[in-house]
Amino acid sequence: MTKYMDYMISPHPIRVYDPMVDSSKKKIRSLTVVNAGHLPARTLQRKDADFKSWAFVMITGGGGYYQVNGGEQQIVEEGSWFCLYPGAVFNYGPHKDGYWDEYYFTVEGNRIAEWLENWLPDPELIKKANIDEPFVHKMELMFMLIDSGVPSNLDRASLMLESFLYELVAQADQSEAGNRGSFVLKVIDDISRSLHLSQETTDMAARHHISVSTLRRIIHEYTGYPLNEFLHQLKVAEAKNILLNTDLTVKEVGETLGYKDIFYFSRVFKRITGFSPRNYRERGGQ
Repeated sequence: MTKYMDYMISPHPIRVYDPMVDSSKKKIRSLTVVNAGHLPARTLQRKDADFKSWAFVMITGGGGYYQVNGGEQQIVEEGSWFCLYPGAVFNYGPHKDGYWDEYYFTVEGNRIAEWLENWLPDPELIKKANIDEPFVHKMELMFMLIDSGVPSNLDRASLMLESFLYELVAQADQSEAGNRGSFVLKVIDDISRSLHLSQETTDMAARHHISVSTLRRIIHEYTGYPLNEFLHQLKVAEAKNILLNTDLTVKEVGETLGYKDIFYFSRVFKRITGFSPRNYRERGGQ
């Protein structure tokens, strides 16, 4: 462990842990803690930062902001935790003249891909948890294992970190279920109100500061439809309303909803309703 003063980072001593271990003696190959640290009363802000490894940052006091790829600034407060990862640009740190207390762990290994696939969703979003004294004690214990210089202890620290993060995710899932549901409903409502706009999937995702893959996943999870099919379902429902309540031609209805090819629009409409747009109008929706 290195303990030193760096007034660019904090007015208090900071601790940095770089494991001095022969990697060939480790038994866990799929996950390694590369370094870790504790930055009490951090004041340093990072601008346009990128990272070669994954890092997990836990805030135990103070507050600030977190921004990914120029998206919306998310609020960081006590109990927040967030990810830093390759392939993105980050702006984050305490507010001007403010501070936060930070614990961080930097990791490498193909096990991270398994986390993302199975239980670590939406890495670009701030997460909340009750990071209380027992959680802080666990982080301090991981520091001791990392600092021991014993290969088996570094393995233990890596597995302990995995368990620690899983507990945070499970806790956050319970406390944020309502917030997450509200966010998804907000996205779905926005899509529903934007059917008459000519827009790309990237535009939809950008408006909510999420990736296209995240947008596709949450729509499928909450509606049961792939994103493109969900859009067709919404547009056909709107087309039915327009057909019955306006004098617009079938071609004009399709164009209003972004279908440039009237034949494609008609095929989609018939697949979903069982009738062509013209027949649907003639039958009065019956």
